[in-house]
Amino acid sequence: MKVDVLLGLQWGDEGKGKVVDFLAPKYDVVARFQGGPNAGHTLEFDGHKHVLHQIPSGIFRENIKNIIGNGVVLDPVVFKKEIEALAKFNIDLKKNLYISKKTQLILPSHKLLDAAYEKAKGKNKIGSTLKGIGPSYQDKVARNGLRVGDILAPGFEARYGNLVAKHVNTLKHYDFEYDLAEAEAPFLDAIEFLKGFKLTNSEYLVNQSIKSSKSVLAEGAQGSLLDIDFGSYPYVTSSSTMAAGACTGLGVAPRNIGEVFGIFKAYCTRVGGGPFPTELFDDTGEEMQKEGNEFGATTGRPRRCGWLDLPALKYAIMINGVSQLFMMKADVLSIFEELKICTHYKMGDGTLTEEMPFQLMDEEITPVYKTMKGWHTDVRNVKSYDALPLELKDYITFIEKETGVPITIVSVGPDRTETVLR
Repeated sequence: MKVDVLLGLQWGDEGKGKVVDFLAPKYDVVARFQGGPNAGHTLEFDGHKHVLHQIPSGIFRENIKNIIGNGVVLDPVVFKKEIEALAKFNIDLKKNLYISKKTQLILPSHKLLDAAYEKAKGKNKIGSTLKGIGPSYQDKVARNGLRVGDILAPGFEARYGNLVAKHVNTLKHYDFEYDLAEAEAPFLDAIEFLKGFKLTNSEYLVNQSIKSSKSVLAEGAQGSLLDIDFGSYPYVTSSSTMAAGACTGLGVAPRNIGEVFGIFKAYCTRVGGGPFPTELFDDTGEEMQKEGNEFGATTGRPRRCGWLDLPALKYAIMINGVSQLFMMKADVLSIFEELKICTHYKMGDGTLTEEMPFQLMDEEITPVYKTMKGWHTDVRNVKSYDALPLELKDYITFIEKETGVPITIVSVGPDRTETVLR
């Protein structure tokens, strides 16, 4: 069996949690391969809304193994809170949740560094979620980090103290007040809690699953345009959000990658700073934000909204080798009589391009739009593709023609039942 990869194609918040939950019954294993508690995957079913930050979105399916891979950075305190919040659903998490021993730990001091770095940037803030993600990956690359497997070693407390001392020394160079002691007690308590779970060499678990013909879904976090290499740098996350990240974040050989499912909203959103060519600053943008309830699942921050950006979408499809597209939140656009899609960028010298510039922040870009008729009708109760409004089908057909990739799922509402298969 091959490993299928599911990832976002925009600036995150595309609806990955819902899709993983919807697809999960087809798989034996669901594995997160990057990111950390800066991710917020929202799932809605049976009248309940759930937001998962670090735990894979297949957790509500009791027969599925869920893996937190080595490419993830794990905050034990957030992990403990997530587990406790799921207790009311009577899920045996210690049975079907596995955590890679190679997963990096987020320490309380990582979060302090994150806040200090962001404050020092002043008006040039990148919009960090202040969850300690960047500093944790920074320590990983610098070969200073602590991993989940380290908590089982007798020298863990000494290694923890040494790394925190380095962080405290760095904080001396910033105008930043903090109380580290207050955060350490819950962290050390969460470390003991973490020891009660299945800590494993997950690369063996994943590859044994492949060898024994078990189906595996690799779940990404954030979005392709936030990738550390190919995103809108420096307004990006600190990990590889691309399909290639599933190989390094789980220990999967490239030849074992199967389908690549690319998720995108029928429009665009972005949280925090950074370039956003199709962003709307008018009433239309406000209506889109309100109708789509566009507020961050992790931070609660309002999301910036704009029309669908095809040059950016095509770029993400190309880099990831996307084989199927899933379009989310089609229902949100139902309020508009007229829709726009960006097909090209007009550069400062007047030339037109479909390519992503090297540095979006430094380029003068004007989106070139195609106007389409909206469907202007409620689609949340539609159960089949044939029953969708003609205008929505025209919108889908146009995107398929432009990207060359089929749209096989259309989401018409937040609940797992509000999903149209093609």
